[in-house]
Amino acid sequence: MSLYLLPVVFTLFFWWFSTGVILYLDGLPVRTFRWSFLSATVLLALALYGLSATRGDTSVSGAYLAFTCGLLAWAWQEVGFLLGYVTGPRQSALPAGCTAWQHFVCAIQTILYHELALALTALAVVGLTWNAPNQVGAWTYLLLWAMRQSAKLNLFLGVRNLNEQFLPAHLRYLQSYFTKRRMNLLFPVSILASTLLAFLIWRDALSGYAQAFEATGLTLVGTLLTLAILEHWFMVLPLPSEALWKWGLHSRRDSGVQH
Repeated sequence: MSLYLLPVVFTLFFWWFSTGVILYLDGLPVRTFRWSFLSATVLLALALYGLSATRGDTSVSGAYLAFTCGLLAWAWQEVGFLLGYVTGPRQSALPAGCTAWQHFVCAIQTILYHELALALTALAVVGLTWNAPNQVGAWTYLLLWAMRQSAKLNLFLGVRNLNEQFLPAHLRYLQSYFTKRRMNLLFPVSILASTLLAFLIWRDALSGYAQAFEATGLTLVGTLLTLAILEHWFMVLPLPSEALWKWGLHSRRDSGVQH
């Protein structure tokens, strides 16, 4: 049982704690941002080194290390974007009277550098682990990338909860690019596709045929995907998801930033 329980607990804690830390950091005074970003960049370098070092490690610890490195590589993307260092050439609200196509183009311009950074990091992660026995880190990063793209598209097309309370003050202009409606046609497709993938991952993890490394890696990735699906549901269900990270939002109140 511990073969499955420990990876689930580890992923749950890492997801909850790392999200709270990032929210806390982007709520601090602007003078702290460069140090936070520098620290995140050091962690990114260590994560990429870790992915290379564990690429041939098919032990249980190797699965955990690769998974953690994949998450740290992703965390750099989150920190860089939320601190405002890696966003896009447009850093202002959506102009009034835009057509649907202009809305889309302007939205892309606000996150263009972020999207390029995501793609370049994906190339690095995949390149460092190409044809290696340990693919857990690559699965982790690519899964987070795919689910984040889905979340962005759903926010653009329209959902009930825009979660604008998570945006720091310097990114509040992004709210104007979101669309508020009960649901959009992409949302059920996103849920169906990701749930099917989660089912396949959990089926293989719990099949009894997987070795310890495979079962651990699949459980780590399966739990992460399940949490990403939960975050999608947070966008349409009347649930106060911010309560999970209330402690991470304290820095905004302490620094005088209201949300």
